[in-house]
Amino acid sequence: MAKGDDSVRRKKNKVQRKKLNRKNDSSTVSARIASIIAAKKRRKSGKRSMCQGMCFSLPTPDDPFNDRLDKKDISIKTMPSKRDQKVSAKREDNVPTKGAVLGNRELACESSDCPSKYLIICLKTIEDSLYPDGTYNGEEGKHLFVNPWGIEFWKCYSAGKDILETSGPPSDFEQIAWIASTAADVISRREKEGYLFTGPFILFIVPSKEKALRVRSLCKPLKAQGIHTVSLHSGASIDHQISGLQSCEPEFLVSTPERLLELISLKAIDISGVSMLVIDGMESTSGGCYLDTVKSIKQAISGKPHTTVFFNSFSNASVPAVQNLLNGSVYRLSLNDSVASQSACIIQSIHVCASKEEKIKKGIHALDNACSNQIIPQPLKVLYIVGKNNNVQKLASAIKFKGYSISTSCFSKVMEFENSLDCGRPAVSIIDTEHINSTDLGEYGVVIVPDYVPSVDYYVQILTRMARHTVNGILHSFLTKDDARHAGPLIGILEQCGLAVPEELKNL
Repeated sequence: MAKGDDSVRRKKNKVQRKKLNRKNDSSTVSARIASIIAAKKRRKSGKRSMCQGMCFSLPTPDDPFNDRLDKKDISIKTMPSKRDQKVSAKREDNVPTKGAVLGNRELACESSDCPSKYLIICLKTIEDSLYPDGTYNGEEGKHLFVNPWGIEFWKCYSAGKDILETSGPPSDFEQIAWIASTAADVISRREKEGYLFTGPFILFIVPSKEKALRVRSLCKPLKAQGIHTVSLHSGASIDHQISGLQSCEPEFLVSTPERLLELISLKAIDISGVSMLVIDGMESTSGGCYLDTVKSIKQAISGKPHTTVFFNSFSNASVPAVQNLLNGSVYRLSLNDSVASQSACIIQSIHVCASKEEKIKKGIHALDNACSNQIIPQPLKVLYIVGKNNNVQKLASAIKFKGYSISTSCFSKVMEFENSLDCGRPAVSIIDTEHINSTDLGEYGVVIVPDYVPSVDYYVQILTRMARHTVNGILHSFLTKDDARHAGPLIGILEQCGLAVPEELKNL
């Protein structure tokens, strides 16, 4: 090689070394120049930002060359959802650790003010599956996700309290769709948080095979979301059902009570972990047998599942069964404004007395019975509604004599009475008929009317507004011969509610 060529090569190598040194030492350049150099390197290497668009990630003074980009896990862009993983993965690979399952009540708690996007997707999936068959006949724009009943159900469920549904007819497909979609949404959210379910999440008890198949057909479209539904009923081989339960772990279980109890006795299915219980068919023709079987099934569930009861029978004979199923605070859900629907599970006790003194005496007896009821977990609040010209002092003295205190927040006339006896009994509130509209009757489980109200309209207002958060409500009304003119309209209300009319009221 010529001497001149060697000299040129050395000079060229020296220039290249200086360039490399400048690139490796970012402190020799300003932050602006470093960002330009980083952008040029990024364009040449083709590294894109996390937004999946055509833009590139911007450098920062702390990371001018975007070295941290290589350390980020960009797989989250294409990672399948928990629901997709759940469909493809085997259940035995997802055994939860001890204590990983949440309490049943915590599953219902919501932090958002509106249904989630996933819940709406589930509703849309069910709705789309019904359109080809013409099953969904809603008006234009009245889709499932704007169904008034469904929105009210979601609000009640999100509050974490049991639900008493008293609209009247058996559950229809809009109601089933909202219940199923709400349950699927809870499952999806909890699995994203790391909680797993090894057994059925929701148990839907229905009175007949036809209703079981109907519910299953409505929930079947959710299989695309990873939700499996199994129906158990008579008319099918029990061995075939046992085999199916062994090969599939359903999230939704729909069953008639007799067949489910039979499978539980054979240890073919475990429902101890059920978090959501829906009971339909309280008006079943099998009567007490059906209700007794439902009670036995609920005893097989550990903990306190969120319970929804569709109560379509308004007779007093069915009330004890509902009280056994819903023994805590409840939400009443009904879009039916009828008296029978709004007053469901409220006992209407009519007393015909010979004198005013007898009315006070029987009223105190009714108060004692309400406060000593051992079935109710906590005493109900008691309200007396008296006539405007009634002798309040005489009534208050009788109440205080029995050891009760008197609340003075509702009725100014009793502010002179002080609580002189403290026997641990609940306070009794007293108002007159003029304060009915301004009083929150929903918080009172027991209402006693010693002097019958001026008209049946007052009676209906009390009946449909009281005991909104309990299934143990009772309304005591006392009449004398002077109230004979009210007997006819009152009998009409009892018959409208499907209740038996007392013989003494007929005579009056």
